[in-house]
Amino acid sequence: MRSLPVILCLFAGLAASAAHSALPARMPDGEVPTLAPVMERVTPTVVNIATFTTVEVRNPLFDDPFFRRFFDSPLNQPRYRRTRSAGSGVIVDAGGGYIVTNDHVVSRADEISVTLADGRTLDAELVGTDAQVDLAVLRIDPSALERDQADGLADALAEAEFADSAGLRVGDFVVAVGNPFGLGQTVTSGIVSAIGRSGLGIEGYEDFIQTDASINPGNSGGALVDLKGRLVGINTAILAPTGGNVGIGFAIPANMVREILDELIEHGEVRRGHLGLTVQGMNVELARAFDIDRRDGVIVTAVEPDSPAAAAGIRVGDVLVGLGERAVRTEVDYRARAAVVMVGDRLDVTLRRDGRERRLELVIPRDAWEQIPGLRVHPALSGTVLQTAHVEDGEGDEADRGEGGVRSAGVRILEVTEGSHAWRVGLRAGDRVVAANGEQARNLSDLVAGIKRSPRRSTLRIRRNGAFYDVRLPR
Repeated sequence: MRSLPVILCLFAGLAASAAHSALPARMPDGEVPTLAPVMERVTPTVVNIATFTTVEVRNPLFDDPFFRRFFDSPLNQPRYRRTRSAGSGVIVDAGGGYIVTNDHVVSRADEISVTLADGRTLDAELVGTDAQVDLAVLRIDPSALERDQADGLADALAEAEFADSAGLRVGDFVVAVGNPFGLGQTVTSGIVSAIGRSGLGIEGYEDFIQTDASINPGNSGGALVDLKGRLVGINTAILAPTGGNVGIGFAIPANMVREILDELIEHGEVRRGHLGLTVQGMNVELARAFDIDRRDGVIVTAVEPDSPAAAAGIRVGDVLVGLGERAVRTEVDYRARAAVVMVGDRLDVTLRRDGRERRLELVIPRDAWEQIPGLRVHPALSGTVLQTAHVEDGEGDEADRGEGGVRSAGVRILEVTEGSHAWRVGLRAGDRVVAANGEQARNLSDLVAGIKRSPRRSTLRIRRNGAFYDVRLPR
């Protein structure tokens, strides 16, 4: 836990007052400025989200055999309670009824309902989530609203207009719209305090917009808009050393939201491509060591064999300065761009090598994933990212060799989301799965086949730090 904890908006404590940036009191022509016309267009696109979750309740007294016997309580009878949480969302496709929100708002929900700005409430279905970026997509049925519109009792659904968040600058005015503390729609204003914030430990991919617009519990999934009413981000968390709002909030940039949104609507999951690169930010020492006269870009420190990066011709020591249409000046830029590279993408890579700038094409294959979400392999592996491992000559020992002395590559676990099923059974990033249900797993296909042979009682054999362990996957 950080000394200054970052709290997801849904669960943050009571807000403390903080000084925020204000618009000028009066314009040169004497008119008092107002955001009311802009908010009249924006607020119909922001919805309140209510989630209902059934959780098991454990009273430590019921773990005492005497207490259970005295009160005639069944030994294993589960006890449950119903919980309700509130969050926010933004309508991004009125015709399809699609709403974007945070993954942490809806990930554990049994039921989800959406209340529109005009008070109408509808049931929502979960289309897909991406825990690595903390985004989720919901869908409501637009046809359920057609009768109200035909009778003139309500307006048609409105959808948010996306801005190009890459054009944001520190100091730009922004407005946060959401449902704090379950009060209903609330509007707060501020400025962009910083861009490209990362290293907070909130999500797997971090490229946050920081703002001092007041973001409170229930604002999660709400809109951050510019003064033209265009969506520049989705509010997700606050920094709260005292448990309340101190004027440091974070939002996921609209450009990243748009990429993840399209993937979730089309596939129900994010089929993120694996580039096969390890990079490091440039500094004075590295620039001097590699005889580089510029300090922008990231230096390639490792290229995985048979990866898309290797196929494109990228080498160790190359300095990446561009991925696709986005400039890469820092590691933050690189991670933000890598977060939205999907299977099937083709993008130009701009790099410097031997004092010359080069442009290469990097292709993420559609039919041969270099990494896949674990959910496709087994439900208990949701929250992991898997990749066929390549064991080089001289690595490992005789235990790595399968029948006939053939070296077993296995399947490497690249990522494990903390708190997921995979995390709870003990799997960690860097583990290498070498067998499934007693069958050697030389690659992803072997792993899938081995699990399918006994899906309800699956046991994985993993190798970690030179030792072998068996892990049972719950179904």
